[in-house]
Amino acid sequence: MMEEGRLDAATWSDALKLYEWLCTFVAVAPREHDEWWFDVGSIMRLETRDPRGWESIDPYEGEDERREDPLFPWLETPSTPADAERYGERVEELPRSSVRSLVVLLGAGTSSVDLSRSLGWEDRRPEMERRADVILSRFPDGTRFFTNLGWKGDRPDFYKQSSRGHDSFSHYGWDAGLIAVNDDEVAVFWNFLSV
Repeated sequence: MMEEGRLDAATWSDALKLYEWLCTFVAVAPREHDEWWFDVGSIMRLETRDPRGWESIDPYEGEDERREDPLFPWLETPSTPADAERYGERVEELPRSSVRSLVVLLGAGTSSVDLSRSLGWEDRRPEMERRADVILSRFPDGTRFFTNLGWKGDRPDFYKQSSRGHDSFSHYGWDAGLIAVNDDEVAVFWNFLSV
């Protein structure tokens, strides 16, 4: 259990167990550009590492798909100002009040199920939310969050929105992501599903 206000490599690693057994990519990098999409591109291309030396998740490390295509599972990555503009049109900024439910949704590994009605949800929810809170504790107030998922309303609850559009960033039929951006770090959390 994380001590109040204390986040370290061990608690971060434990929190990432939220994505155990899923095809989920998680990486954090130092923010090095005013145009943070360039940092996102560096993360996707595996050109950078966590500035704290903490765990990342790359489900394709050493896999045949990656050997055949160094960008896999991404279709492409942002690296120019034109790319940044195009990618910016593919995401929407998410209010912080909705981010925890998205972090948990990415850990549920589903594209269309209303989590609030899924079998065993109330039993799984506290532990999933605990891990999501640990993950989010890394990103202070002022961090901006973006997702490729569509939603309804001003403050979406991703536990209850059973159908949502998305703008795919990958070779998969469905992918859902979260990008966190602040002055010091940029993070990419992305879940991939074959549908």
